Amino acid sequence: FFAAVLLLAGCREKKTVEEALLPSARYHYVEVDTAKLARSHLVYVPIYSEIYDLSGHHRQSLTATLSVRNAHVRDTMYVHEINYFDSQGKQLRSYLKKDIMLLPLEAAEFVVEHKEKEGGVGACFVVHWSTDSEYLQSVIQAVMLSTLGQQGISFLSEGVTVETTRR
Repeated sequence: FFAAVLLLAGCREKKTVEEALLPSARYHYVEVDTAKLARSHLVYVPIYSEIYDLSGHHRQSLTATLSVRNAHVRDTMYVHEINYFDSQGKQLRSYLKKDIMLLPLEAAEFVVEHKEKEGGVGACFVVHWSTDSEYLQSVIQAVMLSTLGQQGISFLSEGVTVETTRR
Protein backbone atom coordinates (compact mmCIF):
# COMPACT_ATOMS: atom_id res chain seq x y z
CA PHE A 1 0.00 0.00 0.00
CA PHE A 2 2.77 2.45 0.97
CA ALA A 3 4.63 1.79 -2.29
CA ALA A 4 1.44 2.47 -4.29
CA VAL A 5 0.99 5.84 -2.55
CA LEU A 6 4.60 6.77 -3.31
CA LEU A 7 4.18 5.68 -6.92
CA LEU A 8 1.02 7.76 -7.36
CA ALA A 9 2.61 10.79 -5.68
CA GLY A 10 5.54 10.59 -8.08
CA CYS A 11 3.23 10.48 -11.13
CA ARG A 12 1.97 14.03 -10.86
CA GLU A 13 1.87 15.82 -14.16
CA LYS A 14 4.69 18.30 -14.54
CA LYS A 15 3.77 21.55 -16.23
CA THR A 16 5.67 22.60 -19.29
CA VAL A 17 7.37 26.00 -19.20
CA GLU A 18 4.61 27.41 -21.41
CA GLU A 19 1.88 26.10 -19.08
CA ALA A 20 3.66 27.58 -16.06
CA LEU A 21 3.80 31.00 -17.73
CA LEU A 22 0.11 30.82 -18.73
CA PRO A 23 -1.56 29.74 -15.48
CA SER A 24 -5.20 30.56 -16.32
CA ALA A 25 -7.16 27.33 -16.53
CA ARG A 26 -8.49 27.98 -20.03
CA TYR A 27 -7.98 30.58 -22.69
CA HIS A 28 -10.61 31.22 -25.35
CA TYR A 29 -8.46 31.32 -28.50
CA VAL A 30 -10.20 33.04 -31.40
CA GLU A 31 -9.56 34.52 -34.82
CA VAL A 32 -10.75 38.11 -34.93
CA ASP A 33 -10.48 40.85 -37.55
CA THR A 34 -9.20 43.81 -35.52
CA ALA A 35 -10.10 46.22 -38.33
CA LYS A 36 -13.78 45.56 -37.58
CA LEU A 37 -13.53 46.38 -33.87
CA ALA A 38 -14.45 49.85 -32.59
CA ARG A 39 -11.42 50.53 -30.36
CA SER A 40 -7.90 49.20 -29.97
CA HIS A 41 -5.53 49.94 -27.06
CA LEU A 42 -1.86 49.54 -26.17
CA VAL A 43 -1.24 49.34 -22.43
CA TYR A 44 2.19 49.68 -20.80
CA VAL A 45 2.62 47.82 -17.49
CA PRO A 46 5.80 48.29 -15.43
CA ILE A 47 7.24 45.00 -14.17
CA TYR A 48 9.95 44.55 -11.59
CA SER A 49 11.53 41.14 -12.12
CA GLU A 50 14.22 42.34 -9.70
CA ILE A 51 14.55 45.14 -7.16
CA TYR A 52 17.56 46.54 -5.39
CA ASP A 53 17.81 45.81 -1.69
CA LEU A 54 19.87 47.04 1.24
CA SER A 55 22.79 49.10 -0.08
CA GLY A 56 21.67 49.07 -3.71
CA HIS A 57 24.41 46.64 -4.70
CA HIS A 58 22.31 43.50 -4.43
CA ARG A 59 19.19 42.56 -6.32
CA GLN A 60 16.30 40.47 -5.12
CA SER A 61 14.42 38.43 -7.73
CA LEU A 62 10.63 38.69 -7.86
CA THR A 63 7.85 36.67 -9.45
CA ALA A 64 5.51 38.88 -11.47
CA THR A 65 1.94 38.02 -12.42
CA LEU A 66 0.25 40.10 -15.10
CA SER A 67 -3.54 40.14 -14.76
CA VAL A 68 -5.63 41.24 -17.74
CA ARG A 69 -9.28 41.76 -16.74
CA ASN A 70 -12.40 42.56 -18.69
CA ALA A 71 -14.17 44.95 -16.31
CA HIS A 72 -17.43 45.13 -18.27
CA VAL A 73 -20.52 43.15 -17.29
CA ARG A 74 -21.90 42.70 -20.84
CA ASP A 75 -19.20 43.18 -23.49
CA THR A 76 -16.28 41.07 -24.73
CA MET A 77 -12.66 42.14 -25.11
CA TYR A 78 -9.98 40.59 -27.31
CA VAL A 79 -6.31 40.38 -26.35
CA HIS A 80 -3.99 40.24 -29.36
CA GLU A 81 -0.49 40.57 -27.95
CA ILE A 82 1.22 40.34 -24.59
CA ASN A 83 4.91 41.07 -24.97
CA TYR A 84 7.56 41.23 -22.25
CA PHE A 85 10.51 43.65 -22.56
CA ASP A 86 13.70 44.15 -20.56
CA SER A 87 15.02 47.41 -19.07
CA GLN A 88 16.62 48.38 -22.40
CA GLY A 89 13.41 47.86 -24.40
CA LYS A 90 14.48 44.54 -25.95
CA GLN A 91 11.59 42.11 -26.37
CA LEU A 92 12.29 38.97 -24.37
CA ARG A 93 9.07 37.01 -24.80
CA SER A 94 5.73 36.99 -26.56
CA TYR A 95 3.05 35.25 -24.51
CA LEU A 96 0.32 34.77 -27.12
CA LYS A 97 0.42 32.84 -30.37
CA LYS A 98 -3.25 33.59 -31.14
CA ASP A 99 -5.80 36.15 -29.99
CA ILE A 100 -7.76 35.37 -26.85
CA MET A 101 -11.28 36.46 -25.99
CA LEU A 102 -12.18 37.62 -22.49
CA LEU A 103 -15.87 37.36 -21.75
CA PRO A 104 -17.55 39.85 -19.38
CA LEU A 105 -15.75 39.94 -16.00
CA GLU A 106 -13.24 37.30 -17.14
CA ALA A 107 -9.51 37.54 -16.43
CA ALA A 108 -6.33 35.94 -17.72
CA GLU A 109 -2.93 35.78 -16.02
CA PHE A 110 0.62 35.60 -17.34
CA VAL A 111 3.75 34.96 -15.24
CA VAL A 112 7.36 36.10 -15.22
CA GLU A 113 8.99 33.42 -13.11
CA HIS A 114 11.22 34.14 -10.10
CA LYS A 115 14.29 32.66 -11.79
CA GLU A 116 14.03 35.02 -14.81
CA LYS A 117 17.06 37.34 -14.65
CA GLU A 118 16.92 39.23 -17.97
CA GLY A 119 14.10 41.73 -17.43
CA GLY A 120 15.60 43.71 -14.61
CA VAL A 121 14.30 46.65 -12.63
CA GLY A 122 12.90 48.45 -15.70
CA ALA A 123 11.11 45.54 -17.37
CA CYS A 124 7.58 45.92 -18.75
CA PHE A 125 4.68 44.28 -20.50
CA VAL A 126 2.95 45.83 -23.50
CA VAL A 127 -0.61 44.55 -23.93
CA HIS A 128 -2.59 45.08 -27.15
CA TRP A 129 -6.33 44.60 -26.76
CA SER A 130 -9.50 45.70 -28.57
CA THR A 131 -13.27 45.70 -28.27
CA ASP A 132 -16.43 46.49 -30.17
CA SER A 133 -17.77 48.47 -27.21
CA GLU A 134 -17.29 52.20 -26.71
CA TYR A 135 -17.68 51.70 -22.95
CA LEU A 136 -15.62 48.65 -22.08
CA GLN A 137 -12.77 49.26 -19.66
CA SER A 138 -10.00 46.85 -18.88
CA VAL A 139 -8.07 46.53 -15.65
CA ILE A 140 -4.49 45.51 -16.36
CA GLN A 141 -2.18 45.15 -13.37
CA ALA A 142 0.92 43.31 -12.27
CA VAL A 143 1.60 41.88 -8.84
CA MET A 144 5.23 41.29 -7.93
CA LEU A 145 6.26 39.20 -4.94
CA SER A 146 9.10 37.38 -3.31
CA THR A 147 9.69 35.54 -0.08
CA LEU A 148 12.90 34.74 1.70
CA GLY A 149 12.66 32.81 4.95
CA GLN A 150 9.96 34.53 6.98
CA GLN A 151 10.29 37.81 5.09
CA GLY A 152 8.14 38.71 2.12
CA ILE A 153 7.61 41.59 -0.23
CA SER A 154 4.73 42.26 -2.61
CA PHE A 155 3.42 45.25 -4.52
CA LEU A 156 1.12 46.20 -7.37
CA SER A 157 1.79 48.03 -10.63
CA GLU A 158 -1.03 49.58 -12.73
CA GLY A 159 -1.11 49.51 -16.51
CA VAL A 160 -1.25 52.82 -18.39
CA THR A 161 -2.91 53.20 -21.80
CA VAL A 162 -0.28 54.67 -24.14
CA GLU A 163 -2.23 54.47 -27.40
CA THR A 164 -5.90 54.28 -28.37
CA THR A 165 -7.21 53.84 -31.91
CA ARG A 166 -10.88 54.42 -32.79
CA ARG A 167 -12.38 53.14 -36.02
